[in-house]
Amino acid sequence: MTVAPKRVLLVDDNADAVAVLAIALRRAGHEVHQAFDGRTALEVARRVRPDLLFLDVGLPQLDGFGVARQLRLDPDLKNMRIIGLTGHARDRDREEAREAGFDQYLVKPIDLDFIDSLLG
Repeated sequence: MTVAPKRVLLVDDNADAVAVLAIALRRAGHEVHQAFDGRTALEVARRVRPDLLFLDVGLPQLDGFGVARQLRLDPDLKNMRIIGLTGHARDRDREEAREAGFDQYLVKPIDLDFIDSLLG
């Protein structure tokens, strides 16, 4: 089955983690954009209107929960999927993610095959 290319935004303050995932996504034919803090994530998301956002929770300037809440208020981005990609595995974090508008919440390290299934 061929997957249609998606516009993907990767947001994490760990540049190495972003680079590894970006390489895999680009090899699969997806258009990848990157941001390394919450404020830049908002700016890039509003500019490129990604289909899918992989969003770390622990970000400088504005955390991932705040980013998700602000993006969910933007009618142009209402169909974008927001996937939490984080090291925060507490039940409280998962609940806050749900309330902020995350569609899914993945705890690092992630499985690249599972990422492929999300894009399919």
